[in-house]
Amino acid sequence: MNTKLDPWGSVNIDDYSKLFDEFGILPFEDICSELPDPHRYMRRKIIFGHRSYDLITDAMKNKDPFSVMSGFMPTGGGHLGHKMVMEEIIWHQKMGADAFVGIADREAYSVRGVSWEKCRQIGVEDYIVSLIALGFEPDGHIYFQSESDNVKELTFELGSKTNFSELSAIYGFSGETSVSHMVSTLSQSADILHPQLSEFGGPKPTVIPVGADQDPHMRLTRGIAHKMNMFRIEGREDKNNNKYFSVRSKAAPEGALADIAERLPWDTKLFEGHVDVFGADNYTKLLNTVREVEIEYGGYAFVPPSSTYHRFMSGLQGGKMSSSVPESIISLKEDPKAAAKKVKRAKTGGRMTLEEQKKLGGDPNNCSAFELLMFHLVEDDKELEEIYNECICGKRMCGSCKALAAELMTEFLTEHQEKRELAKDRLDDYGL
Repeated sequence: MNTKLDPWGSVNIDDYSKLFDEFGILPFEDICSELPDPHRYMRRKIIFGHRSYDLITDAMKNKDPFSVMSGFMPTGGGHLGHKMVMEEIIWHQKMGADAFVGIADREAYSVRGVSWEKCRQIGVEDYIVSLIALGFEPDGHIYFQSESDNVKELTFELGSKTNFSELSAIYGFSGETSVSHMVSTLSQSADILHPQLSEFGGPKPTVIPVGADQDPHMRLTRGIAHKMNMFRIEGREDKNNNKYFSVRSKAAPEGALADIAERLPWDTKLFEGHVDVFGADNYTKLLNTVREVEIEYGGYAFVPPSSTYHRFMSGLQGGKMSSSVPESIISLKEDPKAAAKKVKRAKTGGRMTLEEQKKLGGDPNNCSAFELLMFHLVEDDKELEEIYNECICGKRMCGSCKALAAELMTEFLTEHQEKRELAKDRLDDYGL
């Protein structure tokens, strides 16, 4: 496929399953059954892939600490595509995650040339207010990249483990790419990793809900997380096929390996550069001990971040959804009546004539109106399935689907905008 995933460009993915082979993304449906109350995006395979999400499901089951983190680049108004990420963050927060939301103003300034003042205005009015209106709780963390000392300091440290060749291979940077643009990619990595700083409880699984076009940030950050850690744990076998673990130093301070050997309850043998561990029957205890020592010696012991990937919504007229084409999107601040008119003009999967529709049925898989119902407007799976089946068998006409979607969209936007007004009065609760 040779797909190029560009976080700042326009990506059109025709077959999401090809991302499994090309980028190592795993199918989400294989892990969805382990969740007690999956979000509708998960149930409906709108979230189609993941990296290391098993760490998150294990944390949920065991009531262990975990985080969710994602962000928004303040270059334009929030729309239904952004609402998807907001909902995923809020769902994880309700499932027990410590939630982080970053406004990527350093990225907007360096990549799009948006002024700092405009970044703050858009960040608050278009993204943060809608996030709160949708249900984000005050115990979460909302911040601007340019105002977070944690993010700025961590960005500098991550830079010591990254070079231009790596950024060029992942993002296609050239000699014409500005330094600030390159630094903004490290700011993204700092966003992703900073929920694991000691200030927020230390190393823990962290999930990043994103669209597939953001996967380059995940690949970069997972690689940097491994590089930043002082140790790696390897499973090995001796000549008699007896299995054991070897804790290998990656330039760890003197004495750190000896401390690990001393604290472990199993047989150990200390060498220069590594300590071998025999008879370990609890990998979690081994891992936690190694992390504990690393933190005491000034390291981070990052858990490589997990991620989920959702499908993109198509534009209302078909093709790609784009903020530069107003008729293709619905803004979260849009007049409900104007939005309803857009829905009624949306592209559907209907036939050329009413007679053909009744005879052959429609195609809900290629219908913007049905997509709105599936992604945003109908929570009940049985109701959605009934609409789908009535469409494909020719019982339901496009006009009725459009009318239903327009009515529900009007209701949603009216209610959301009322909640937005209330949210503006609560910004102090979120430290803004």
